[in-house]
Amino acid sequence: MFDEAVTSRPLEAAAIAEREAGSYGCIVAAGGDGTVHEVVNGLMRAGANTTLGVIPLGSGDDFAKFLSNDFISNFVGQKTKAFDVGRIASSAEVRYFANGMDIGFGAHGARNVALVPRFLTGFGAYLGALLLTMVRYPLLRVRLQIDDASAFDFTTAMTAVMNGTTFGGSFRVCPEARPDDGLLDLLLVEAVGRLAILQLVPKILRGAHAGDPRLRLLRAKRLTIESDDPLLVEADGEIAFQDAHRLNIGLLPGVLRVFA
Repeated sequence: MFDEAVTSRPLEAAAIAEREAGSYGCIVAAGGDGTVHEVVNGLMRAGANTTLGVIPLGSGDDFAKFLSNDFISNFVGQKTKAFDVGRIASSAEVRYFANGMDIGFGAHGARNVALVPRFLTGFGAYLGALLLTMVRYPLLRVRLQIDDASAFDFTTAMTAVMNGTTFGGSFRVCPEARPDDGLLDLLLVEAVGRLAILQLVPKILRGAHAGDPRLRLLRAKRLTIESDDPLLVEADGEIAFQDAHRLNIGLLPGVLRVFA
């Protein structure tokens, strides 16, 4: 037996998951990465030991790439794994992410997806958003502190913090990332122009960008991002913050049980 809840507005899935987490052993997110993002935020706020299930029905379904396609088999066989969850704290609130977050080019691309004509779906929609973002994207002056290392100033076209490997459906941002290793994977892209972005995109699609001198791939347990400029922040394909100036980002190891 199960109960169904259909959402009609943003953040409703998070509210439902938070309210109902203590009443159900499993809550299934039937949708895309945005739905997963909301349900995970609701479960984390509730602090309940409720298992997450995912039926991928979205355009990118990056989180679902961690999972077997046979949800019913996983569910009936009670096959679960313990996944890490990312945590972002700003001055305004705390948000969680299941797959990844970023500032810069990727965040503006996520916002531009809404401007893409509706006949473009899946990877076509993300490609359209990429082209729109090429017209104008910020080069951000930020200060980063990674784990216990000294803080350093950095001008970036994009900085991504990943729990998973992929965002935007096909962009293999951190191809070696694992959602259960207790570490965040970071991609730091230097301040590069449009030509360099066009050169990097095919590499990132293949996950073949390691060693490119214009970027760095790192691992960490926590980091802080500060900027005098307001930061647009994307998490799991959703806009999490629009004008943040300080982000404290960490990881909650193994806190999320998932049918996988």
